[in-house]
Amino acid sequence: MSLTQGAPLLDRGTAAVPDQQHGRRGADAPQGRRRRGTRRQGKRPSPTMFLVILPFLVLVLAFSYLPLVGWATAFYDYKPALGLSGSEFVGFQWFRMLVSSPTQLQQIGQVMANTLAMSFLGIATSLLPVFFAMLLNEIRAPWFKNAVQTLTTLPNFISWVLVYMIAFSLFSTSGLVNSVLNDWGIITTPIKFLDTGEHVWLTMLLWSLWKGLGWGAIMYLAAITSIDPALYESARIDGAGRFQLMRYITFPQLMPTYVVLLVLSIANMLNNGMEQYYVFQNAFNKEHIQVLDLYVYNIGITGNSLSMATALGMLKSVISVVLLVTANAIAKRARGTSII
Repeated sequence: MSLTQGAPLLDRGTAAVPDQQHGRRGADAPQGRRRRGTRRQGKRPSPTMFLVILPFLVLVLAFSYLPLVGWATAFYDYKPALGLSGSEFVGFQWFRMLVSSPTQLQQIGQVMANTLAMSFLGIATSLLPVFFAMLLNEIRAPWFKNAVQTLTTLPNFISWVLVYMIAFSLFSTSGLVNSVLNDWGIITTPIKFLDTGEHVWLTMLLWSLWKGLGWGAIMYLAAITSIDPALYESARIDGAGRFQLMRYITFPQLMPTYVVLLVLSIANMLNNGMEQYYVFQNAFNKEHIQVLDLYVYNIGITGNSLSMATALGMLKSVISVVLLVTANAIAKRARGTSII
């Protein structure tokens, strides 16, 4: 009796095992399907993300590509009062004029020398923000670090007009520096810091560094925060000091960011901007301070030759694209890092 009563219990017990296993498989199966479904959904393009970047695409289209329609002005004898449709079509006349006159060629040669000199000086000092960010990162007192970073970043938000006002107040013939030197008996005639073409390239470089050093270090400070702390901990265990950490860990880890910014700087060698040089130019230093952007402005606005200025702008854009592709190819071959 007990055997016959126990048999069904045994059967029910043995039958429960597959049911439990089947239950686990059944519980696991939907999770696996859910995971696969999640993966499939993650691969689908999100229209929401496209809507997020759409305003920026519109801005790039409106301010970077739409103005290229104005390049048509370079092929006309453009008169603002007549418009493009009422102006005479002259083809490549303005491009030929750029290379046909010896005086024009000499002037463009001086302008290009000024432009390349300013750009090469900027590239030669492009490591200064890297070193400044590394040193700033080593400051242990938070209040002092924040104060230094704020004081060095603040000049970036000062317009070049105000910078020139500061320079004029300090370094003009009647400025503070000449007045102090004269009162101390060091000089008898004022030193012309601003009204001279000598050392104007170095002067412009120093003002650019003062204005942009702190701002240029921000990106490298952000890159330092992404360095794996385990690298520093391992180096400290091996006995590395603070300068060794900076040399063998921080500096190499910042090089990919530096290479990308260097490629962009090389591509913008002809794009120095004109605000700084426009406010600092005068009759005494105009020959050595006039960069390409300022020269295009002087020809187009001051000289009332918008067509020739557009032709110069076209050539500058084409050369900049060639420089970008060349620098990108060199960087990719040398370090395997590129932006295109």
